[in-house]
Amino acid sequence: MRTYSQRPSDISHDWYLVDASNVPLGRLATTVAQLIRGKHKPTFTPHMDGGDFVVVINAEKVRLSGRKMDQKTYFSHSGYMGHEKHIPVRTMLAKHPDRVIEKAVFGMLPKTTLARQKLRGKLKVYAGGEHPHQAQRPKPFPIQASKVGV
Repeated sequence: MRTYSQRPSDISHDWYLVDASNVPLGRLATTVAQLIRGKHKPTFTPHMDGGDFVVVINAEKVRLSGRKMDQKTYFSHSGYMGHEKHIPVRTMLAKHPDRVIEKAVFGMLPKTTLARQKLRGKLKVYAGGEHPHQAQRPKPFPIQASKVGV
């Protein structure tokens, strides 16, 4: 039996719509990362871009468990001494809820140039329930919120 390797002519990209309302951030990020990489397909090949496009709506309604709203921070540094920033997740959710999901999904992807290309082109995150991708007819992808800690 020969090992199957996907060819560029075999690749097809679908569009999925994911609703982030009341879904834990980690569960959402792992599911979206798998869809972007194409790991849900039987034709998955690690070195090929066989993933699908994902539209995430209601990013402002994503749920964080435990005390992460108060304790989790995003770190950035300008390169100068003393110029480091620690932005709490509560502030980031209030100002830019799309960045919270983008950073979580980026953390689930491998740190390669192919993964950065996939994240930049295949992930579309919107704070509200409206999105401009109706023409692509995205299929709804259900993510079940866990009952623990609700």
